[in-house]
Amino acid sequence: MKKILLVGNPNVGKSVFFSRLTGADVIVSNYPGTTVDFTKGAMRLEGEKVEIIDVPGTYSLEPTSEAEKVAVKMLEEGDLIINVVDSTNLERNLYLTLELLERRTPVIVALNLWDDAKHRGIKIDAKKLEKLLGTPVVPTVATTGEGFKELVSRIKEAKIPRKRHLSERRRWAEVGAITREVSRITHRHHTIWERFSDLTVKPITGIPIAALVIIASFAFVRFVGEGLINYIFDPLFDLYKPIAMDLSDLLGGSGILHDILIGELVDGGIDYMQSFGLLTTGIYIPFAAVLPYIIAFYAVLSFLEDSGYLPRLGTLTDNLFHRLGMHGYGIVPLFLGIGCNVPGALSTRVFETRKQRFISATLLGIAVPCMAQISMIFGALGGYGIWPIAIVFLTLFAIYIIFGLLMNKFVPGESPEIFLEVPPYRRPSGRAMMKKVWMRVRWFLRDALPWLFSGVVIVNVLYSVGVLDALSNAAAPFMEGWFGLPGAASLALLAGFLRKDLAVGMLLPLSMSAMQLVIAVTVLAIYFPCVATFAVLFRELGWRDLLKSTLIMIGTAVLVGGIMRVILLGV
Repeated sequence: MKKILLVGNPNVGKSVFFSRLTGADVIVSNYPGTTVDFTKGAMRLEGEKVEIIDVPGTYSLEPTSEAEKVAVKMLEEGDLIINVVDSTNLERNLYLTLELLERRTPVIVALNLWDDAKHRGIKIDAKKLEKLLGTPVVPTVATTGEGFKELVSRIKEAKIPRKRHLSERRRWAEVGAITREVSRITHRHHTIWERFSDLTVKPITGIPIAALVIIASFAFVRFVGEGLINYIFDPLFDLYKPIAMDLSDLLGGSGILHDILIGELVDGGIDYMQSFGLLTTGIYIPFAAVLPYIIAFYAVLSFLEDSGYLPRLGTLTDNLFHRLGMHGYGIVPLFLGIGCNVPGALSTRVFETRKQRFISATLLGIAVPCMAQISMIFGALGGYGIWPIAIVFLTLFAIYIIFGLLMNKFVPGESPEIFLEVPPYRRPSGRAMMKKVWMRVRWFLRDALPWLFSGVVIVNVLYSVGVLDALSNAAAPFMEGWFGLPGAASLALLAGFLRKDLAVGMLLPLSMSAMQLVIAVTVLAIYFPCVATFAVLFRELGWRDLLKSTLIMIGTAVLVGGIMRVILLGV
């Protein structure tokens, strides 16, 4: 099958461009030998089915990051390149265009964001640019589909590029000459969005705006998540409960098989948060307690990405992340980790040095609960009001900052600067956002659910044969003396290695006070990542750095738990 590659700088609208070409049937994959994602789909071109591949964004074919290395390797596999160019930043984008034109693969140039360029008073002579480049150039607007019919019809005109190879200095000189000849900027006043853009990157105004955006984002996640639970998922599981009770009766109401499938009956019935059976809690937690929040969070994340706010947040927080041993891209693992720690751990590849990756991954493990765990924290503490929840997250935030500062000082290595390119604000495409949400939710359903089901089965089997009770009894004196928690809470810590959201649910039947529950969920959030994240970190860090990271996590959990016991319980 013929392969058409979408190649361009980051933040040129390639994801929307890809969505416009391929429709809904897409696949997200890792490039062989790496953890860098790319997306592929298909379209019909003159009656023939062709593969469309969205190559990771790159500024140059002289790579400086893992994603850019993958982009260069993928160019060797393509039959044709659609070079997606940001019309509002022609000079910056044309450097990559000239590099592509020095290869032996046909190229067609799409001047995307054509409407934004016109709004900004930027006029580009596309015909003259086509003549200078020697290959078709088509203005496009991916969000509306403008220009796509012409683009597809002209793909057959894509030319085998010229053979010459320029030095970097001469290539930039040619970029400047072409830009001066084909474009001009007319005087115009700043739009409201441009004024707002300035406000969001200046610390004095950007920090309060960022705080409001983050608060609004999590308020949206909670409101939408709880709405989906209350009005859709809980009613569906109420209909399912009689079926589960009939199965319980068929299994005799007790026994190992009953404990695994149905779990423990609470007051003669099924309690989805406490029974812990594979067919009760095992399906309720992922689908009714976690999935609604996952959907809401990824909707917010997609909006922040596609609107152009997330790069601004990275620019705004660049100084902070540098103090923590990273740089502004540290916001990427943080935000992805809130959705799920596994993609958060994978995204530490955005960093250039071992020190940056180690710090980012360790902070992710000790201070960034995933949305599944966050949803369970809300469920466990929500009945006590907002302050217990606030204590948990303020503690985790303080840990992130304090331990980041410490690791930056004591972990050897370099934390180089990186220059973030901030795209203009754009209206997100609803279609592209829905596709992003669906792909990410599908990843959760495909890759995270098996760990949760396995966790329920293993915990129930170990509990049924008495292994967890033995371990719990051994850990009980330390749990009670150091953390001020019931000895049985150690069961949750043991189960947390498999799934932390599952472990939070195991704390509920222990009749703890609000402050005890605060200590328990905080320690659980800190002490160790779930086994899926652990496996990814092993691959990303290697066993030596993972061992160091694990010791930091365990030590932090013990230290913070003891301090919280003194402050919150007064003992």
